[in-house]
Amino acid sequence: MSIICGLFSPESGEIIIDSKSKPGYMLQKDHLFEWLTIFQNACLGLIIQKRLTPEGMDYIRSLFDKYGLSGFENRRPSELSGGMRQRAALIRTLAVHPELLLLDEPFSALDYQTRLFVSDEIGTIIKKEGITAILVTHDIAEAVSMSDRVIVMSSRPSSVKSIHKIDLTCHDCTPMQRRSAPEFKDYFNTIWKELDVHV
Repeated sequence: MSIICGLFSPESGEIIIDSKSKPGYMLQKDHLFEWLTIFQNACLGLIIQKRLTPEGMDYIRSLFDKYGLSGFENRRPSELSGGMRQRAALIRTLAVHPELLLLDEPFSALDYQTRLFVSDEIGTIIKKEGITAILVTHDIAEAVSMSDRVIVMSSRPSSVKSIHKIDLTCHDCTPMQRRSAPEFKDYFNTIWKELDVHV
């Protein structure tokens, strides 16, 4: 299966994944529907796919329990903090059992402190669920702390500039704990020097 992203056709190239794989997508904003409850929002993917079953709803409830939203099922999005809204958006994505998770700057709408907390939470959840994820971010620290591999892109027209396999001594740590690994600053500095930054 070929995937073409964006509004315009690419000049060349394609991305090929197993046609049976089920990707999930998490946007920059949570895009929860304000007129639905959090639980109804979490069911949307399964409803669209016509796969909402009692078992699917039980799975969603288990994700609410697992990730700290139990008791908030009947709340509206406006009643939740930014971090809770992002967790709800992630549960909506996980509900369809994706095998590949595409994250398009999912924390960029959050203030810095909440961004650190939520990226730590969601990074831990992704690792726990054993899902392959592709994260697009402009935050070097976020990339290094959440990733096994960081791909640095050049400026337009964009191409792969370099690939860094991230090997921190803190293997089983949370993303926040990985920031304290002794090698973290070396990866950060190397990637920073490679970016096409104009100030």
